[in-house]
Amino acid sequence: MTQRRNFLAASILFGTLGAPPLVRAQGQVQVRLWTLLSGGDGARMRALIDEFNASQGQVRVVSTTLKWGEPFYTKLITSSVVGEGPDIATVHLSRLPNLAGGGVLRPMGEPELAAAGIRGGDYFPRQWEKSRYGGFHYAIPLDLHPLVLYYNKTVAGQAGLLDGAGRLTPIVGYEALTAAFRGVKERSGKAGLAMESGQGSYAIWRLWLSLLAQRKAPLIENGRFAYGSAGVEELAKVSAWFTRGYAPAGLDYPASTSQFMGGGAGFMINGVWEVPELVRASKAGTLGFDYGIVPLPRLYQDASVWTDSHAFAIPSNEGRPMPPEKVRAVLAFMAWVSRHSMGWAEGGHVPAYRPVAESAAARALMPNALYAEAARSVVYDPGGWYMGAAGPVQSMASKFMPGALSGQLTPAKALGMFEREASRLLRKRPPRY
Repeated sequence: MTQRRNFLAASILFGTLGAPPLVRAQGQVQVRLWTLLSGGDGARMRALIDEFNASQGQVRVVSTTLKWGEPFYTKLITSSVVGEGPDIATVHLSRLPNLAGGGVLRPMGEPELAAAGIRGGDYFPRQWEKSRYGGFHYAIPLDLHPLVLYYNKTVAGQAGLLDGAGRLTPIVGYEALTAAFRGVKERSGKAGLAMESGQGSYAIWRLWLSLLAQRKAPLIENGRFAYGSAGVEELAKVSAWFTRGYAPAGLDYPASTSQFMGGGAGFMINGVWEVPELVRASKAGTLGFDYGIVPLPRLYQDASVWTDSHAFAIPSNEGRPMPPEKVRAVLAFMAWVSRHSMGWAEGGHVPAYRPVAESAAARALMPNALYAEAARSVVYDPGGWYMGAAGPVQSMASKFMPGALSGQLTPAKALGMFEREASRLLRKRPPRY
């Protein structure tokens, strides 16, 4: 099986050299896209697809939206293994070790990329490198979407946290951030912080990884969890925001965002993907307050912050190698979306394509400009087949770590339970699907 996969990868990788231009003798080339993007992200991706389809007559992209998270990845893996997957899939770069290492994705050859006008120098180096695995290129990065700190200017002002221009006074250090949450609670009666914290929540994992990175504390070393006392301390500090009443425990994702957007909290820790809803509600006059956004504060040595990236990838589709004309069509779409990713930036994301991200229009885009500097300090989940968006380790963390936020488990107990279950994955050999 491995030899056959390698033969297919090599034949596809080099088989398009010298191929003739895309022709329409049989009509349009139809490209099937599977995406896990819903809500505002889904709407923007559909708009990009519609614009691409209208821009030319050779290629037509047809999109199907599947449920975010593990359901999407399970279906992508199983369909690709039996040769029934789509032509393109949107994936998270944090899942690349699992997908590319497991044989689920097809590598993209340098000549293929060059023929499509896709050049590594046009993308931010960190995201371009994350798109590679085992010496081959497997994805075209679309964005990066870090955690940020949202704030309600009315409530923050009541707590004396704004400067003369109505912006949040810089917060540096854990004590300062805790004092801000406490000040909001004491002076306004509102929650200091709204953050997803119920069973199954991923927010605590993302925040915890950010704080470990700020402390330069490793998560995994030599195949073992290595965070030690630093991990317990950081979970304990975050848990204190909840157990002391500065933030309500047990909120699921919709409840946490509703609390902030309904004016019930001074701050919200969440990803930049909530920017479109704030922009929409503000324009519609239904938000009820002015808001601001800043990068996640520097609490320790630097301002490291968790992020992930959406990207386009080509499923390997065992036994069904992609014809050269389909390859050209697929890469043409990926290149077009990169060049037109300003619309994607309006969804709050930082484009990975530098000519767009560094353009005057992107630099002036609000509220993105308020947190653009966060892109310089982003960190991803550590590499590993078990890591990444909605992957096994994240799922285990979301099972146990919220128990510390609610006070049902001590931080040490929550991490002990997580580590005992997750350590089994670290010892397993990477799967080959």
